[in-house]
Amino acid sequence: MIRICFHGAESTGKSVMADKLSRELGATWVPEYGRTYCEERGTDLAMADLLAIAEGQDMAVRAALAGQPRLLLLDTDQLMTAAWAEMLFGEVPAALMGYPKADLYLLFSADVPWVDDGTRFFGKSPLRARFAALAEDMLVRAGVPWRRITGSWCEREQQVRAVIAELTHNAGA
Repeated sequence: MIRICFHGAESTGKSVMADKLSRELGATWVPEYGRTYCEERGTDLAMADLLAIAEGQDMAVRAALAGQPRLLLLDTDQLMTAAWAEMLFGEVPAALMGYPKADLYLLFSADVPWVDDGTRFFGKSPLRARFAALAEDMLVRAGVPWRRITGSWCEREQQVRAVIAELTHNAGA
């Protein structure tokens, strides 16, 4: 089983890509629990909310793993929640760094237009750049393998498909 996590700032194509590729490749997709949480409870977040989001994401991943998929696409994980914690509150609780990690993280660059969907925070240029840098910093802090995904929507999709093809080929899946 290969676990790939889509990681990065808001409005960089992670959710759309994960949904599309999971359907096309027959992969299991774990959507972003934080989006559902904020749609249900609002976006006035406290640290306790971020910890609850991390736990909800973990429960969703565990449920997906029970099906023993050959390819699991994660539309974020607790390392992204850690970036949110740093951005919103200036600290990262150790619990957020302690969850199981993906086999590979794909860091989606914030080099495409930002779209406000009602749950997004950091669309203005300096804030978006800072949040994108924090997302990358969390990958470095965690010491996980990762690759950068950049360019147009089409270029992003080509890059992600190539990475998935490489990983599944190397794993014999």
